[in-house]
Amino acid sequence: MQPGQKTAAIRDGYGKGLLRIAEDNDVVVLDADLQDSTRSLQFGENHPERFFTMGISEADMVSTAAGLATCGKKPYASSFACFLVRNALDQIFVSVCYSKTNVKLVGSHAGLATGEDGPTAQEITDISVMRSLPNMKVIVPADSMQTEKAVEAMHKQEGPMYMRMSRMPTPIIYDDSHVFEIGKGYILREGENAAIIACGTMVSESLKAAEELEKEGIKATVINMSSIKPIDRELVIETANKTKAVVTAEDHTIIGGLGTAVEEVLFENRAYVPIEKIGVKDMFAESGKPEELYKKYGLSHDHIATAVKRVIYRKAQNNRG
Repeated sequence: MQPGQKTAAIRDGYGKGLLRIAEDNDVVVLDADLQDSTRSLQFGENHPERFFTMGISEADMVSTAAGLATCGKKPYASSFACFLVRNALDQIFVSVCYSKTNVKLVGSHAGLATGEDGPTAQEITDISVMRSLPNMKVIVPADSMQTEKAVEAMHKQEGPMYMRMSRMPTPIIYDDSHVFEIGKGYILREGENAAIIACGTMVSESLKAAEELEKEGIKATVINMSSIKPIDRELVIETANKTKAVVTAEDHTIIGGLGTAVEEVLFENRAYVPIEKIGVKDMFAESGKPEELYKKYGLSHDHIATAVKRVIYRKAQNNRG
């Protein structure tokens, strides 16, 4: 982060995004008693007649949202990611995905960035779970402004969608001119030596890593892959063919998330380049400050930079072979 650079929690953009689409009277918002934390309260204060506090009952919330969708409403249902994904998975599977209802699900406080709330609240499997569900789109914005624009983009498309948000403040990357497109990745920095493909809070960490690497003469492309499903396949392949070395970075388990999605694209298109995945290994973390957890569990910008050096070394070894 540059000195003086503004920060905001990614979740802060959700409430503002809901207000952007509030003029559509079919938009309704539901929350599982966490509306202040998810920021959906902003909509509730301005449009109480279209805001429903469902209590600590995520399964009921999702079922109600699906029912409202069948009546022509456009529901957004939010809670902490850990509660939404784990407590309402059957309803998400059947009433949203299988039934193809126009329900937008929003999980806040995801990843190790949730910090002191501990491992039961640090949802690190939601991307892989939601990505595996047929008909579900998965979005992970990189900052608060992109979250605002993502809410607008979700409103314009029919069908099941899941958006993941985090609590801790992160650098603001985009301004109001940003146009969010579902299925598109965004190049934030160009470089020919390697590519870093990241999502969520790890985008700003990746930009820090690229800045440090440039001081050593290593130029890395940084991509914000805020659309995990559908993923920007063309951009992944094009970047891999250009740099011949890829690192993925996510505040999520390395099993089934962004890194796995990128690997699938590369393998299916025979783009066999060295790749390393930065993320949570097959383990639970512990309580602590987000920056401390990132360092301990290998998610900091220093770890990303080291991974870039490793894939460049592997690329050089392959070239010699």
